[in-house]
Amino acid sequence: MGALSHLRVLDLSRVLAGPWAGQILADLGAEVIKVERPGNGDDTRAWGPPFLKDAYGENTSEAAYYLSANRNKQSVTIDFTRPEGQQLVRELAAKSDILIENFKVGGLAAYGLDYESLKAINPKLIYCSITGFGQTGPYAKRAGYDFMIQGLGGLMSLTGRPEGDEGAGPVKVGVALTDILTGLYSTVAILAALAHRDQGGGGQHIDMALLDVQVACLANQAMNYLTTGVAPKRLGNAHPNIVPYQDFPTADGDFILTVGNDGQFRKFAQVAGQPQWADDPRFATNKLRVANRAVLIPLIRQATVFKTTAEWVAQLEQAGVPCGPINDLAQMFADPQVQARGLAIELPHALAGMVPQVASPIRLSETPVEYRNAPPLLGEHTLEVLQRVLGLDAGVVAGFKASGVL
Repeated sequence: MGALSHLRVLDLSRVLAGPWAGQILADLGAEVIKVERPGNGDDTRAWGPPFLKDAYGENTSEAAYYLSANRNKQSVTIDFTRPEGQQLVRELAAKSDILIENFKVGGLAAYGLDYESLKAINPKLIYCSITGFGQTGPYAKRAGYDFMIQGLGGLMSLTGRPEGDEGAGPVKVGVALTDILTGLYSTVAILAALAHRDQGGGGQHIDMALLDVQVACLANQAMNYLTTGVAPKRLGNAHPNIVPYQDFPTADGDFILTVGNDGQFRKFAQVAGQPQWADDPRFATNKLRVANRAVLIPLIRQATVFKTTAEWVAQLEQAGVPCGPINDLAQMFADPQVQARGLAIELPHALAGMVPQVASPIRLSETPVEYRNAPPLLGEHTLEVLQRVLGLDAGVVAGFKASGVL
């Protein structure tokens, strides 16, 4: 049994940040009931191509995007714009430990599904709201999407080629990183609220905002600004505080060199056939290398082009200098370490036979992650959940379905 197998989560969220948190909780054993709109469901079900293919190579209705964040859940369709649907959600919330939602601020109050309304029927409910800008402030009622938040939240001012370089300009991260990080922070907040409840406290409302998370995750770059008053600029793949710590060309491509201290730099200089660099008064310490990066980086680039990527990686690994190739996803999933860690898995799927998944990175010795079921089809578990959790008769459920509530 998973570490959270004693918990029930009502997941009213769509797209990525909320479903990501729900999937983490589900992987850890929680029962996660995903409530979706009848007919369409989670927006990401239609966010394709690509779509999952069936045994005949034909597209199914399941978009790859949706499949990335909804494993181990049960799908129930409920139209809670209707009073009957609202009552069903209230009854499910009364029997749940956690609720996750990412509607606009105040959006669920009109249906009596906001925190204060549900707290009245379940004081121990942990209610996690995820929005673009939080429940307060001048932007609270605005919709927020990952790409927009990456720009507004400062990340894109740091990502991309530096001014003056060919192709210079702001670039977003290649995955919806702010959504993912918000899902992770939301999971941490939920677990903290559970700990408080387990110590005798009640439930509580969690206010998570994509913008807050994006600003918090600027980490050292935020502190670089706050301690100097100077906004950091785009450096491409270079690091603002460490040199050399970036990509370099090789005889057959590129590789990444991440020198974290002066001892590693000395070892790198030896492998590069330039031992004098380690004692050069311009490069002997990281502080000096940062100050003289404009001199050092071209020298390193001139040296790295004489060996292949594989040669650099092999020789530097033997010397204890962190480095690595720049893989595409095919190369990454073929990497022996990725395979050894079992990061690609498959689960049985009703339409495709099997569906590929990316494994959870969480490794627990006593309560390991369990992969119980593939991301569900829309409404796949409606009858089963309403019968098991709410005790509804099959005929009542059929009546709801006939009337369009389910």
